[in-house]
Amino acid sequence: MSLIRRLILALFAMTAAARPALAAEAGGDNFRLVVLGTGTPNADPDRSGPALAVIVDGKPYLVDAGPGLVRRAAAAERDGEAALDPEKLDTAFLTHLHSDHTLGLPDLIYTPWVLERAAPLRLFGPPGARKMAAHLQKAYAADIDLRLHGLQPATPEGWKVEVTEIKSAGRVLEEGALSVDAIAVPHGSWKHAYGYKFAAHGKTIVISGDTAKSEAILEAARGADILVHEVISAEGLKTRTPDWQAYHRSFHTTTTELAEIAREAKPKLLVLYHQLYQGGHKNPEGDAGLIAEIRAAGYEGEIVSAKDLDVFEP
Repeated sequence: MSLIRRLILALFAMTAAARPALAAEAGGDNFRLVVLGTGTPNADPDRSGPALAVIVDGKPYLVDAGPGLVRRAAAAERDGEAALDPEKLDTAFLTHLHSDHTLGLPDLIYTPWVLERAAPLRLFGPPGARKMAAHLQKAYAADIDLRLHGLQPATPEGWKVEVTEIKSAGRVLEEGALSVDAIAVPHGSWKHAYGYKFAAHGKTIVISGDTAKSEAILEAARGADILVHEVISAEGLKTRTPDWQAYHRSFHTTTTELAEIAREAKPKLLVLYHQLYQGGHKNPEGDAGLIAEIRAAGYEGEIVSAKDLDVFEP
């Protein structure tokens, strides 16, 4: 682990034992980010598919459902994040419907139900999310029927999905101390793709989702406590063929472009995820290389290239 990473994690990622105590001392102002998966479509065995959890006053709100989501949540619970007990996973936001962000959706629908989630899953996402959920209900119809009407005890509502489709940017949820705003972002040819801004207790966490360089994310992230942003190596991209370069520039944000965003937005902490190194998990530069490229482009603020199960508190 690099010196920079150790220093930033020391400041922003508290130990499992300390976090609850400090939240209690602060009067219950419990607001933090748990990184469940930082992966991409690449089959990196060290990184689960893209998934984040924002925890507000002990309640989890998930962003995306990459492969391995529920088991990563269970690992975080084992490490002290009680809010990520699988049966408590009942609210999720999808940034878009690419497979690497949704392959964990059937896991999120059914595994917590089998583990006695009583409430339906609340799912917020772009148009098409309702149809996707309905198809998954049909795909698992035999399983649902057997669990409901067979010998296994089962909660009667926990298998259901209540979908809210987001068709434009703006406020999508207000609940207790939390507000969530959808941010429309450019992700290639997707008509609807979103980032999200979570605000609670006077703090903000902005999550880019998958996006090319976005002015909307820049505006949402001005002065944010944490900006969680996808990234692709600008140097690595040069090694790809022209067709792949054109694709990635339309769908993703390079290290150079992210430095421009962060220089203007000035988040207190920039967290990289969905890292495309352009060399896979064997890239020797890895996270340090991404940070070096962002530094070379002129950004001097705090940066961490996240790994699965990292925790950050504004």
